[in-house]
Amino acid sequence: MLGFADGGSLQATANHPALELLNTVAWRLDRDRTVDRIGEASELVRWAAFVGILDPGQREGFTAEAHQDRAGAREVVRRCRDLRDALYAVVQPLATDGRSDPAPRAHLVARLLRDLGHSEIVTVMPLRWDSRPRGLRDLPEALGIHAWDLLAHEDPTRLRQCRDDACGWLFLDRSRNGSRRWCSSADCGNRSRARRHRSRTSATTAPRTPS
Repeated sequence: MLGFADGGSLQATANHPALELLNTVAWRLDRDRTVDRIGEASELVRWAAFVGILDPGQREGFTAEAHQDRAGAREVVRRCRDLRDALYAVVQPLATDGRSDPAPRAHLVARLLRDLGHSEIVTVMPLRWDSRPRGLRDLPEALGIHAWDLLAHEDPTRLRQCRDDACGWLFLDRSRNGSRRWCSSADCGNRSRARRHRSRTSATTAPRTPS
C-alpha cells in the first residue's frame, strides 16, 4: 500500500467513494493524532486515483495541472475539504445515532445541487450524473456527485463508524448479517484484539491480595 508522510497507508475500506473522502481524515476522534491526508493537491490526486475517481492514466495529467496552476490547485483542495466537512456533518450522525440535523442537511443539499448543475446526466431512471472529472478543477464537482449518490441510493441503516475509540472512519456494512465493526479487521480490529488480549493477560497474572 502506498504511504503518506505521516506513515499512514492509502486504503479503501468504506465501500463508497464519498465515504472514502470522509476517511481522508485519519484518527479523527483523537485530536492529538488527527491527520488530514489531502492537505495538498498532490495528495488529493494520488488519493483520487487510488479509490478510482480518476480513470487510469489521468493521475499524471492532473498532477501536472496542479504544478502549473498552484493557486487553482489550492482552491480545488479547499473546495474538496469543505465538501468533506459538510458531508461528514450529515453522515456521521446518521452512522452513530440514525439521524441528522436540519441545518447541516440544508447546507449540504444546497452545495450538491450547485455541483449537479455543472454536470451531465448519464441516465434518467435511475437518475445519475457523469462523475468523471476531465481536469483538476472538476474534482470538487465529481466528489459532489459521489456524495449525492451516497445520499440518494444507499441504505442509511448500513452506515457504520469504526468501533475503535480513536479512529472515526465511516463505512457501509455490506456483510450479510450487518455485523461489521471495524474499518479494517487487519488494522483497528487487530489493535482491539491485542488490547483485549493484554487486558486478559494482565488480569490473570496480577498478584492476588492476601485475604
